[in-house]
Amino acid sequence: MKVLLTPLGSHGDVHPFVGLGMELTRRGHAVTVITNPYFQSLIERAGLPFVPLGTVEQFREVLENPLVWHPMEGFKLLLRYMVSAMRPLYEAIAANYVPGETVVVHSPLGVGARLAHEKLGVPLATVHLAPSSLRSVVGPLVLPNVRVPGWMPAFLKRAVYWCGDRILVGPLVDAPINAYRAELGLPAIARPLAVWWNSPQRILAMFPDWFAASAPDWPTQTRLCGFPRFDERGLVELPAELEAFLQAGEPPVIFTPGSAMQHGHAFFKAALEACARLPCRGILLTMHADHLPERLPDTVRHFTYIPFSQVFPRAAAVVHHGGVGTLAQGLAGGVPQLIMPMGYDQPDNAERLARLGVGAALSVHRFTGPNLAAKLRLLLQPEVRQRSRELAGRLTNEQPLQRMCTLVEELL
Repeated sequence: MKVLLTPLGSHGDVHPFVGLGMELTRRGHAVTVITNPYFQSLIERAGLPFVPLGTVEQFREVLENPLVWHPMEGFKLLLRYMVSAMRPLYEAIAANYVPGETVVVHSPLGVGARLAHEKLGVPLATVHLAPSSLRSVVGPLVLPNVRVPGWMPAFLKRAVYWCGDRILVGPLVDAPINAYRAELGLPAIARPLAVWWNSPQRILAMFPDWFAASAPDWPTQTRLCGFPRFDERGLVELPAELEAFLQAGEPPVIFTPGSAMQHGHAFFKAALEACARLPCRGILLTMHADHLPERLPDTVRHFTYIPFSQVFPRAAAVVHHGGVGTLAQGLAGGVPQLIMPMGYDQPDNAERLARLGVGAALSVHRFTGPNLAAKLRLLLQPEVRQRSRELAGRLTNEQPLQRMCTLVEELL
């Protein structure tokens, strides 16, 4: 079987596809990854064939825009990026598709793959990494700048989605998608992000049921697989000084605002102040050393990147942006988590973590040294750490990538 993987997004979006690709390769399938060349090195280190989609400059233009983390403007930037990738993604799939032999697995932003399914008959699976990207009127809605309590009537929740589609999404995506559909000889559609962007054949929900149970109004083709938790372990060399630092004192608090964060100065300023106030040791993870002061305290270290699975289990707590990949590694590591949610799926992820009793949230506007230290004191209590370890046990025997592979294989 030939499998085309088409992830769009940051490292957190691409990592699960790389893990899936490696597992599919081990099972004897021919895998090709179609994505932005920003990730070419990672994909080639994983031993996977690579087809470029767009340019590094186009990706950096989105990544380096400070509005990318604005709750609403960031979502608009993402939609524009989705539309810009639509035609080249469709054409890349068409060029690599062998009828009767090929399956495509795509992230929901890769609407070019959805068009290829509709026009060419390509077997298709959609991957959703976080529960909030699957629409439901069951329970509360926790969206950026929008919180609708669970007791609100379902028709009001549907109205929230309808308003979002008409006011925010529609003006940016409806016309370009329908214009390209017309070129392909396909009829026009309305509200493409409501239902259409999902494969009608298979949706792979990459989280366990105890984190987000299947909602009765999710598409019937949805299958829960568990957290994939691929983090480049085995593909990158650990810093030589990491082990010495970990053994030199108490477990540190780890701070990471996410791989896509290009504006982390305030985050790390608060982190350093919180370490001094508690006091505690700290590890700062960022690819951007210019976000940090020139000199760090002896009790704090900076590393560019460490696979989370190799350091989170040895931490006292983890402070991060709320991306579901980082969150999953924190759960697997049995460590309390403090989230600074900014947009996208992050507010919903943070609330689910709090309901599980292993995390808390601190808004961007309140993310200061004193507030961060106060929140961390609560999370470092023995009962939270014990609950975190209990939840980690639930992930011990999960095999999410193997389940994904089986569900993909069934499509052909």
